[in-house]
Amino acid sequence: MSNRVDVAVMIGSGVPKGLRAAGQKACWVVLVNGEQRGTAFSSRLEAEECRTAWMAQLSATQCAMHVRAQRA
Repeated sequence: MSNRVDVAVMIGSGVPKGLRAAGQKACWVVLVNGEQRGTAFSSRLEAEECRTAWMAQLSATQCAMHVRAQRA
């Protein structure tokens, strides 16, 4: 099973109220298999760091599932 982890940008009314109130006109979100996970980030760098963490977590989960399948 393959998972897709992406960073997407949201602009305008897609930006959460709190970020808009702080003057943000764009934000970035992490999508796992097309679904938003977690919060909106005020910088792409933060979102990319979160994406990296998601990819590591999903990789570890897949590895553990593979090991269990081999033992069965």
